[in-house]
Amino acid sequence: MFVLADRLVLETYRISSGFPASARYGLQAQIRRAAISAAANIVEGSARQGTREWLNFLNIASGSAIEAYYLAHVAGRLGFVEAQEATGLEQGYSELAASLRSMSQTLRDRARDG
Repeated sequence: MFVLADRLVLETYRISSGFPASARYGLQAQIRRAAISAAANIVEGSARQGTREWLNFLNIASGSAIEAYYLAHVAGRLGFVEAQEATGLEQGYSELAASLRSMSQTLRDRARDG
């Protein structure tokens, strides 16, 4: 899960570097923050001792992944990136969000059964 999030951070930075200057402090900054937030919350949450804390960080990471998905979609619709690149980011963030939901469910099940 972290490997995917980390790859998406690098890809998001690479792709967003081609955004027009007019998007630098708006869409470019926002999609980069969302990408970093998803990965950083996975890392920080994994270092937490309690299941409740870990779940909280996974929830935040999931929200950030969905935000990055949407922003990649907007960037594609605005023509800031090639459609294929936008679709690749969208698929990556969708996969990351699904992995985060799955991990959260696993942790909730363990906490309930434990």
